[in-house]
Amino acid sequence: MDFTPLFKPKTLAVIGISLHNDRHPANVIYNKNNLRFQAEVFPVNDRGGVLQGETVYSRISDIPQTVDLAVIVVRAEMAPNLMAECIQAGVGGAVVISGGFAETGRTDLQDHLVCMAREADFPFIGPNCLGIYSPPYMDTFFLPSERMVRPDRGRVALVSQSGGILVDHMTKFAEEGVGLSLAVSIGNKAQIRELDLLRYFAQDTVTDVIAFYVEGFEKSEGREFVLAAGHCPKPVIVLKTGKTPGGDRAIFSHTASIAGDYEVFSAVISQYGVVEARDEYELVSYCEALSCYNQSIEGKIGIITASGGHGALAVDTCLSHGLSVPTLSEQYQAELRKQVSPRLRAIASLSNPIDLTGSAVDDDFIAAAKFLSRRGEVDCVLILLLPYTPGITSDLAARLSLIYRQEGKPLIAYVPHVEKYRIFIEGFEFNHIPVAHSIEGAVHMAEAVRKCQPC
Repeated sequence: MDFTPLFKPKTLAVIGISLHNDRHPANVIYNKNNLRFQAEVFPVNDRGGVLQGETVYSRISDIPQTVDLAVIVVRAEMAPNLMAECIQAGVGGAVVISGGFAETGRTDLQDHLVCMAREADFPFIGPNCLGIYSPPYMDTFFLPSERMVRPDRGRVALVSQSGGILVDHMTKFAEEGVGLSLAVSIGNKAQIRELDLLRYFAQDTVTDVIAFYVEGFEKSEGREFVLAAGHCPKPVIVLKTGKTPGGDRAIFSHTASIAGDYEVFSAVISQYGVVEARDEYELVSYCEALSCYNQSIEGKIGIITASGGHGALAVDTCLSHGLSVPTLSEQYQAELRKQVSPRLRAIASLSNPIDLTGSAVDDDFIAAAKFLSRRGEVDCVLILLLPYTPGITSDLAARLSLIYRQEGKPLIAYVPHVEKYRIFIEGFEFNHIPVAHSIEGAVHMAEAVRKCQPC
């Protein structure tokens, strides 16, 4: 089955346009795509007419060009006939935004869609979904452009059963500087499901990391997904709900999914090197870290800081997440002491955490980072960078990033997230070093690199 019309359409038809209500979901989708994305967009309404000076076609077969993707935004009972028209007209695929299918007990309508699509080898996303955000081609989300927060283009693909969760994570990605290659809200996932998208993104040249928000699987489907994810050449991250009986009930009323035994699922995916995020904050941190690093670590963390308190917090957080913070030997401490500024030699604590104190300058951070990057005792370096440290400059982040390029040992930075410190953050991000805006987030990133083990 060819997914190209779904994700890289040249032509787009929006079916269900209103001639009188510009806030109708179909109109929102049409307006945000018209002249703003690469796909040429056509409005469709069974009565025809004119919208904003453009012809509204009464049937999709009346459109004078071949349509790659149809977005169906009508009442549920109308969707099967419209999908049949799309198939007859040679449309490449569809997104069924409409709700009112299996999630409300109308499995007959949903089954009808699936039977038609399978017989015609016709791919569709949904129903009961937001659909696809695929820059620069198109955006099927029925959310006004001025209310959308769009991450920069990047290397992470995000798949979610919940449209709301997907939009929330796009906002968090934008806040944290995580780039997005594609976002897909699959809703009831009547035909195209997580496993299909996993296989697609495993081959997608613009995607390096694949992240899923999962509510549930059909019987035996979870096992097949885990096996495929475990053999995927790219990191796969999963955030799964349905961890409690109440969560199970909420999931079924949302997308008619079966949550399954969460404890079993969690244990199995860890055996196959699939990274489980326990909450939404971990998911974002994991995506950022694994979009930068595809190697795995044991989790032996070296910490560099200019504040003893920050170092102590980082140690506690590392240990609580199953990471280790090995103490450097007296010999190594003596070697490093010779490399830092003379004024630090009597006051710095170099056992790990390496506390350079507030008197540190750029060269002290460089010396410590280079030293740890060459020691086998640690396999990942956390740099707790406090931009208000008086002796450091705005060049420090870029200089530290160069050490990773030279030595190859993962670096993870913590920088407080305020606009005043943006130049430090950009110095890391430009050089593909992940940046967290909390110590907990930085540790999550290290944890992600540790969890991403080959099966």
